[in-house]
Order: sequence, then C-alpha cells, then structure tokens
Amino acid sequence: MTAVETRRRPAWRRPTVRLRLTLLYSGLFLVTGAVLIGLVYVLVAHGPLLGSPPEPEAPTGDLAVGPPELAGDLREQAERQRAEDVRRLLTASLIALTVLAGISFGLGWIVAGRVLRPLGEMSARVRRISADALDQRLAATGPDDELTELAGTFDDLLARLESAFAAQRRFVAHASHELRTPLTLQRAVVDVTLGEADATAEALRAALARVRAAGQRQERIIEALLTLARSQPGLLDRQPVDLAESVAVVVAELTADAAARGVEIDVTLDPAPAAGDPGLLERLIRNLLDNAVRHNQPGGRVCVSTAAGPDGATLRVVNSGPVIPAEAVVSLYEPFQRLGGRRGADDGLGLGLSIAAAVVDAHGGTLTTVARPEGGLDLTVRLLTL
Repeated sequence: MTAVETRRRPAWRRPTVRLRLTLLYSGLFLVTGAVLIGLVYVLVAHGPLLGSPPEPEAPTGDLAVGPPELAGDLREQAERQRAEDVRRLLTASLIALTVLAGISFGLGWIVAGRVLRPLGEMSARVRRISADALDQRLAATGPDDELTELAGTFDDLLARLESAFAAQRRFVAHASHELRTPLTLQRAVVDVTLGEADATAEALRAALARVRAAGQRQERIIEALLTLARSQPGLLDRQPVDLAESVAVVVAELTADAAARGVEIDVTLDPAPAAGDPGLLERLIRNLLDNAVRHNQPGGRVCVSTAAGPDGATLRVVNSGPVIPAEAVVSLYEPFQRLGGRRGADDGLGLGLSIAAAVVDAHGGTLTTVARPEGGLDLTVRLLTL
C-alpha cells in the first residue's frame, strides 16, 4: 500500500492518536493493577499480613481426655479457611481490576479527546489554508503549552511562506515585464521598418541595430535569471578562490567603462583566500563593481579592497553617488527594483544586488550594506575559507 493510499484510508480504519493514547492509558492501568494484585497476593498468601493460624489451646477439664488428633484437625481447618480467604480476595481483586479497566478505557478516551481537541481544530484550519489563503493563521488560544507553541511555530511558517510566495509572484511579474519590454520594442521597430516602402539601407541598419540591442538586453536578463536560480539552491562543491585575483580580473575589464563615465577605481588588494564557486564569486564581484560604477557620478570614485581575517576573506566596495535613504537599502535587493523607480538603458537590469545577495547566501557568507551620508553605498562581503 502506498503512502497516498494510507492517507486516504477512512478514519475508522486508522490507528488514531486518540485510540493509541487510550490504549496506552488502559494498558498502563492494567499493568499497574496486575502488579498491585500480585504483590497483595504474595504478601497475603506468604506474608504475615493475615498472620499464622492460631495454635489450638490444650483442652482442659473433661476435654483433656479427648483424642490428640483434634488439634491437628483444627489447624488444618484454619489453613483451609485461610486459603479460601486468599482465593476470594484474589477473585474479587481480578473482578474489580476488570471493571476498573473498562472504566479507565472510557475515561482515557474522554481525556485523550479533550487533550487532542486543539490538534483537531488546528488540522481543520490547516486544511482550509491554501496557496491563495496564506494570510490565515491558526491563532491558537489557551494555556501556554506545547500545543500553543506548535501553533505559533506553524503561524511563523505560514508568514514565511506568504512572504516567499509574494516575492515569487512579484519576481515572476517583474521578469515577465522586463522580458516583454525588449520584445515589444523589437516588434515595434520591425513593424515601423516594414511599413516604410522606401526605407534606405541606413534606416534598415539602424533598425537592425536597435533590434540587436534589445536582443542583447534579453540575453543579459536571461543570463542574470539563470545565475540567480543557480545560486539559490546552495553549493555542492567548493574550490579555493583568491578574491584578490578575481577582483583584479574584473577591474581590468571595467576600467574602460569607468573612465568613459568619469569614475576612478582605487584598488587595494591583499590576498583573500576563500572557498566557493569561482564562476559565481566572479559574478558577485562583477555585479558589485558594475553597480558601483554605473550608479555613480562624473568625477566619482570606487574604492575596492580585499583582505584576509580570522573570520575569513573580506571584500569591500565603497562608491560615491547619489544619497540613498537608509530605509531604501533593503528594497535594493529586491529583483528588478531600481532606486526611485528609474528605468532606462543605463540603469541596469535591477538584478545586480539580488544576484550578489543570493551568491553570498549560497556561500554561507554575509553581505552588509550601509548608505553613506555623503552619497553612495558601502558594501562589505565576508566569506569563509576552506
């Protein structure tokens, strides 16, 4: 029988917790009662509780001439009477134990039902909760016991699930919108170009360039989404990586773009050995530095440094730029979120910090972000070593 078939068995065929508790209560009562009856029987039958049969007194007077077997008969009769009393006591005890066992079963059934009633109510509420009604809670009332604690733990789980489902819906909606925008632009450019009967070669080239740019944006979005999905389950294999070497490679690639934007990159690299996925760590560094350069200002600076400490490797990126409210820092890590709702070709995909946070989480590290009062961000990544 499969697990599904077992769950679908009718209630009367299942060994319910209430029945098991009742049988446990009754079984404990029967065992205790049987042990008690056994002890009483042993003490009564072989102990001094009832005392030994009295010795017959020597007959006096005329009885003194009686037969000597009279004393033995009296002693034998007393022994038989004592054995009969013990047997009656044992029989009465067994009858009483049987009656009390039935009473204990009934009382155990009632008590178990009262104890398990909150669980039944919680089960009924849980069955009414679905993916579309995660805002409901058990909100158990009563004494502060294990059942109330269980209900509170389940409510906390529902709150996390509700938050995760809401974040997933927002992510899907934003991803669909971000992927639809380049497609809409491509279609509009193609339709306009096809509608011009006398379109020149230069116009066609310009249209193809715009279509190609939109396709490249789609490619970057898909690549970013794949990186985000790849980093979220966690790492199966870790390799030694020096963050200083990875930073040097990324800085060399971004130097030209930073110079074109009028941004200077200051580098202070000390060996910073870490353990993780080299590809994901390089993507982490690239996202942080690309954000620092892209969301900067002409004449601004980006300071990047690496170091090794007792707690692991440290990567720090500090950039100038517009002033960011402290309460807005958390929203920057939401997928497709841009500061102030900006959206443009130069604003990026809105996935840089989301991917960075996911990569750091996958490596078991920490990412600390502080909004600088003079503008820009101060980001510190700490990763464990091998």
